Amino acid sequence: MNQKTPLQTINIKQHILWIRNEKVMLDSDLANLYGVETKILLQAVKRNMDRFPQDFMFQLDKQEFENLKSQIVTSSWGGRRYAPYVFTEQGVAMLSSVLRSKRAIQVNVEIMRTFVQFRQILSENKSLEKHLIALEQKYDKQFSVVFDAIKQLMLPENDKTKNPIGFVWQKKKTKK
Repeated sequence: MNQKTPLQTINIKQHILWIRNEKVMLDSDLANLYGVETKILLQAVKRNMDRFPQDFMFQLDKQEFENLKSQIVTSSWGGRRYAPYVFTEQGVAMLSSVLRSKRAIQVNVEIMRTFVQFRQILSENKSLEKHLIALEQKYDKQFSVVFDAIKQLMLPENDKTKNPIGFVWQKKKTKK
């Protein structure tokens, strides 16, 4: 992605990660979106460290960095010697005061819209969950199977238990 890549073709959602129970973006992904090198982005941040407290930006620890690298099939890290910094929603917003190019402003607007969409989806899901609990309490146990199925569908993908597909052969135990 370069400076000329239209913002409409960029999928910002794929660059948002969950780390330490926070929605964050990697320094390298942000630099790429802004059309600058990662070291340039970090230099601008380090010149303005008072604008980036720990809840706006933090560096991944060794274990988090290893986990992240293992999740990426095709490495785009380029032999990085240090763990990346990640920026929370507030940190990304603060970047707009540090990076002042026209592209940076446009990217920040799109990133903020994406974070707002995530918040709306999460709040809608919580509202739906409260409504489902109320319905479950109102109706008798004959619908418990339906409610359990709906709850299972509402779980994030990594919380769902994976059942094997197909026939599982169970060998009969022989008496000795």
